[in-house]
Amino acid sequence: DDYVCPITAEIMTDPVSTMDGFTYEREAISAWLRSSDTSPSTGAKLESKMVIPNLSLRSMIRSFVEARAAPSTASP
Repeated sequence: DDYVCPITAEIMTDPVSTMDGFTYEREAISAWLRSSDTSPSTGAKLESKMVIPNLSLRSMIRSFVEARAAPSTASP
């Protein structure tokens, strides 16, 4: 659940955080912020429409996705 964008309900590939601390897929929150100045998570007005790349989460998601895609190395 921590890797899923609250807007798209899909695993994020380019997570960014808004000023209220919530994280979204960059494309999804950018589209949201073009027509709104509120948080999609809380509905509260955001102090700024600036987004900050969440690099540590992006790294964790990449590792998670790669681990899921890797063939099992366990012997039967």
